[in-house]
Amino acid sequence: MSDPQDADRLKALEAKIAALKAPADDKSHSEEHYSQAQLAWRMVIELVSGLGIGFGIGYGLDTVFGTQPFLMVLFIFLGLAAGVLTMVRSAKEVQEKQLAAASEDEGDARGD
Repeated sequence: MSDPQDADRLKALEAKIAALKAPADDKSHSEEHYSQAQLAWRMVIELVSGLGIGFGIGYGLDTVFGTQPFLMVLFIFLGLAAGVLTMVRSAKEVQEKQLAAASEDEGDARGD
């Protein structure tokens, strides 16, 4: 037979477990780290794809016009510039989202 004291202890333990399992409003550290890693990979892919596309266009035009490696070098630099520009836009987008979230959190804290 079970002791009533054991049943009370079991209920208290279940309540503690349920309280710890309750979803939190804040992002966990692993989710934040994952989103930062995802952003870093996105920026790397944007830069590399800009370089790759510039290389491809330059190499193709050099092959067609027989001007190797002039256009290839030119378009690699243009691709690098496009990749960096895209990275800067992505960084601004993320910064704006973070500022909006911070101002929203600040507004919630003040009770607005």
